[in-house]
Amino acid sequence: MAKEKTLYSCNECGGTSPKWLGKCPHCNAWNALVETVAESTAPAKNRFAALAKTAEVATLADIEASDVDRTPTGQDELDRVLGGGIVEGGVVLIGGDPGIGKSTLLLQALDALQRACHKTLYVTGEESGAQVALRARRLGLDGSQVQVLAEIQLEKILATLDAQQPAIAVIDSIQTVYSEQLTSAPGSVAQVRECAAHLTRAAKAGGTAIVLVGHVTKEGALAGPRVLEHMVDTVLYFEGDTHSSFRLIRAIKNRFGAVNEIGVFAMTEKGLKGVSNPSAIFLSQHAEPVPGSCVMVTLEGTRPMLVEIQALVDSGGPSPRRLSVGLDRDRLAMLLAVLHRHAGVACLDQDVFVNAVGGVRISEPAADLAVMLAITSSLRGRALPKGFLAFGEVGLAGEVRPAPRGQERLKEAAKLGFSVAVVPKANAPKKAIEGLTIHAVDRVEEALQVLRTLE
Repeated sequence: MAKEKTLYSCNECGGTSPKWLGKCPHCNAWNALVETVAESTAPAKNRFAALAKTAEVATLADIEASDVDRTPTGQDELDRVLGGGIVEGGVVLIGGDPGIGKSTLLLQALDALQRACHKTLYVTGEESGAQVALRARRLGLDGSQVQVLAEIQLEKILATLDAQQPAIAVIDSIQTVYSEQLTSAPGSVAQVRECAAHLTRAAKAGGTAIVLVGHVTKEGALAGPRVLEHMVDTVLYFEGDTHSSFRLIRAIKNRFGAVNEIGVFAMTEKGLKGVSNPSAIFLSQHAEPVPGSCVMVTLEGTRPMLVEIQALVDSGGPSPRRLSVGLDRDRLAMLLAVLHRHAGVACLDQDVFVNAVGGVRISEPAADLAVMLAITSSLRGRALPKGFLAFGEVGLAGEVRPAPRGQERLKEAAKLGFSVAVVPKANAPKKAIEGLTIHAVDRVEEALQVLRTLE
């Protein structure tokens, strides 16, 4: 392949320069020039050639829309996050901290797909073939027929994809792949953008589903240009605490399914296993109720999940602290002000610590009511009744606002044996739920009054 001429384009104004400069000669922006490949003038050599014939202009009503076919990966939790499985020609980007289990999960998924008679290819750029085989033996995948290619040159990878025509291919990782058309090092912005673009076009043209493994920065975001996330169809984040055996995989973008879906895995000696009932991870193991603990039902995508909210209120002196783990700290300060103003519960000279058990992060405001009841329980030193839960958003005027899909939350709680619930009045079901006593409230003071009647 003939080496094409490289240029440096400006991220700010789009201007080009034949060589790298610290400042763009067109808009004077500093450090804005990024290496790119000059487009060929010959149509036959145009690397941006169309993948399909040019379509005629048509109205949406005239375009036939059909559901996409999905291939299950053999990992139920991964299929849930993907929206049902791998889509033909789809490109998935999965990122996570080093050692979190990305390669392990994908190797297990490829082996399951291979056993289901789907042709697979695992391209490793960070390990040798022997290292991948050793991991497969540790995972109990003896005799696996997954094809492995240890290669980092883009042109050779594309040639292999064209020759083998696999149904699913994994590129581990995109930061190690480089193209000969660029002189910059693997992992640079230009290389990552160029290689991802070529692989995406190859997936769409050949129908191969490609999974790109991406590195993350120290802030936890995907490394490389942000355009990388725009190119792909699905973006997944692999999360987890290195001190815990549980891992969460979350969909941030999905053109073929719902976003904010969550899959839960447990790391075992034989690899990652899906957790069918994740609520058990985030609930307490107390034999009897303890002060400062309140269970809520949160929504992760389409899945209702029970999480325990713990609060500790202790004397803090003249400069009390407000600390929250897994919850918004600014929202905690707001809830304490509402609790004082509208319910008469003062924590002005108290340290307040709030934690979502299990390392889960709760971003929805439906946790407000559970947080306030847990704080009140800790301050009074009285435990909430056994089998008690609460959810609902709390406004600055002290009103309790409804949470989305309240019926599903209550049904999930009843299924797990909870017997008493304090919920917003708008979330009260029209038909009684067997085994669950529901107290519907409009304001914060009403919720605290319900607690007094239950004590």
